[in-house]
Amino acid sequence: MHGLLFPLIALCFTILLLVPLLKRFHQPYLVAYIMAGIIIGPHVLGVFAEPGPVESVGELGVMLLMFFLGMEIDVPDKRSELLTPIAAQVVRTLLGAVVAAIAGHLLGWTLPAIVLLIVLLSFNSTAVVSEFLKKQGELQTDHGKMVLNILLLQDILLAPALTVFQLLGGQPVDVVRVLSAAGGSVLIFLLLRAIRNRNLLQLPLVKELEQDHDWQVFAAACICLGFGGLASLMGLTSAIGSFAAGIFIGRTKAFHWLGEVLQPFKVFFTALFFVSIGIILDLHYLLQHGWLLISITLLIMLINTLLSVAVFRTFKLPWRKSLYAGALLSQTGEFGLLACSLAGSMQIISPEVLKASLAITGLSLLLSTLWMGIVRRYTHQTAR
Repeated sequence: MHGLLFPLIALCFTILLLVPLLKRFHQPYLVAYIMAGIIIGPHVLGVFAEPGPVESVGELGVMLLMFFLGMEIDVPDKRSELLTPIAAQVVRTLLGAVVAAIAGHLLGWTLPAIVLLIVLLSFNSTAVVSEFLKKQGELQTDHGKMVLNILLLQDILLAPALTVFQLLGGQPVDVVRVLSAAGGSVLIFLLLRAIRNRNLLQLPLVKELEQDHDWQVFAAACICLGFGGLASLMGLTSAIGSFAAGIFIGRTKAFHWLGEVLQPFKVFFTALFFVSIGIILDLHYLLQHGWLLISITLLIMLINTLLSVAVFRTFKLPWRKSLYAGALLSQTGEFGLLACSLAGSMQIISPEVLKASLAITGLSLLLSTLWMGIVRRYTHQTAR
């Protein structure tokens, strides 16, 4: 118990010290969480020697975050609201591939390194962006819905991206898993369609659930974790499964009580996820190559922003909304960390490239909140 209790006390105390300081600079809490991970990580205080225990629990936070998003978000009832994010993500990926191919050719990179850069340019952080939009009260705005739909589509694209890494690593492709991922994507689409058409079946024993709060909690937990586990078995992310569960639960009156009650658990477990990102960051490596890593991170964020702005302007969005949406999609996301770790374990990239990629991904998650806030203030001021 001591091995778990005292590290958690140190973690909570560090966050308590950082939050008031960062609030003075109008920074979101997730910056405090990442910084707390760096401070208590193996390279500063050494409270946590590795991110594994925190990361595994933190993944529950991402699932809860997506679960609550599913409960709160309005399912698009217009075909254009679904087609535009799909087309935007396809164009963004193609443009990112062109930029990565040019950079790889000029710098003499290997094919796996180029593919990894494509991933870093194409996948963003659902956790960071959704939390930022929610703090600003913009989840239900037109640009908020569009950006969130793009992020959800990226979660569905996890299976094809992992298949590419398997091919690069010379490993046999699991055809059954690829087909099951495609089937899972179809099921999620049918779920959204059923909700849009108001044909979603209600859970049995709804009246009994409305009167029994304990039963509600465990029923919701079974649905959330069950959907997440099923999606993971199909080759999708557990987050997209819990999001689908949230959509289902959010349309069932018996569970309306859950939102406020489970909110503290979502906050705590989501914080652990961002803490695990801070623990991953090698502070000595960052200090040794600081300016180079920060420069590359800022360059990737700038490229991501400009690519997204170009895509959104193509779809006739006003330039202010295009710029703001581009800033929201500037960072590399959680899948970037997974892709880096997977490429390293397959030995298709060198240890030095792996360490640099992890650092750049972590820095982008940390710096993107500053960039999103700056762009938001600028676009809102110029709109007046």
